[in-house]
Amino acid sequence: MRFLEFEKSIAELESKIDGLRQLSSTKEINISAEINKLQHKVQKTLEKIYASLTPWQKVLVARHEDRPQFLDYLHAMSHDFEFLTGDRLFADDFAILGGIGHFNERSVLIIGQQKGNDTESRIKHNFGMAKPEGYRKAKRLIELADKFRMPIISFVDTSGAYPGIDSEERGQAQAIASCIQACVKANVPIISIVIGEGGSGGAIAIATANRVLMLEHSFYSVISPEGCASILWKTASANEAAAMAQKLTAQDLLELGVIDKIIPEPTGGAHRNKNLMIQNVLVEICKELNALDVVTNVREERIHKFMQINARYS
Repeated sequence: MRFLEFEKSIAELESKIDGLRQLSSTKEINISAEINKLQHKVQKTLEKIYASLTPWQKVLVARHEDRPQFLDYLHAMSHDFEFLTGDRLFADDFAILGGIGHFNERSVLIIGQQKGNDTESRIKHNFGMAKPEGYRKAKRLIELADKFRMPIISFVDTSGAYPGIDSEERGQAQAIASCIQACVKANVPIISIVIGEGGSGGAIAIATANRVLMLEHSFYSVISPEGCASILWKTASANEAAAMAQKLTAQDLLELGVIDKIIPEPTGGAHRNKNLMIQNVLVEICKELNALDVVTNVREERIHKFMQINARYS
């Protein structure tokens, strides 16, 4: 496991544990009591560190390479999932994946941004940064779900929409706006979960939902801390100050009324217990789907929700 810069003390303890285990296996010495003592210390240290993370430290946790990604959640929630591909205009975009499957004994449309786990898959998925064809595909799938009365579940994990020249040439802004419009117009429940990074329009394109949930150590912002720092402080090295000023943590956004719920993560972050994190997320999705079943007009509720946010801060 890769340790983050603020986890140096934990890395040292884990190194000692590994050394003791190797010593025990080679010399047949029973030192389980000492190992248990160190493991207990690791747990307590993790609890202490993660109880007081700074916004920038939360950004680092949200970006951790071992954090569960969209496909991890998808494989756990639907065993008959059928991917739907292409935007019917230009190409298929692997940064955004989507399709239809059964979840909790109901047909649902599931969309998510996938970053990739190694060099090959990251290149394939373009690090989760979709191009216009990705958002046009998402729009097509959202309209399909609306037509067949299927709830929509979206997983957000992107540093932002791809900013390359080719994306701008093919209408990136218009594609994102059209995707947001499709979310607003849909007459079916939409639940969105920010599982890692929620960057700019690339995130809100599929997060204009009735219920927006965030993992405890994820973040959601109009621009990355580095981008904000380069604009306001004229240097990307001011990322910590930018993260603090942006109010991008789940805790800040819940207080501001931008999101609806925070899903707690295992001690030390979602990457330390992927299975538990995935199960916790699926439980929360079930709860929200059941709650939205009794809403008379989910479209009007969604519009009212975002109009209220606009009125609060305009």
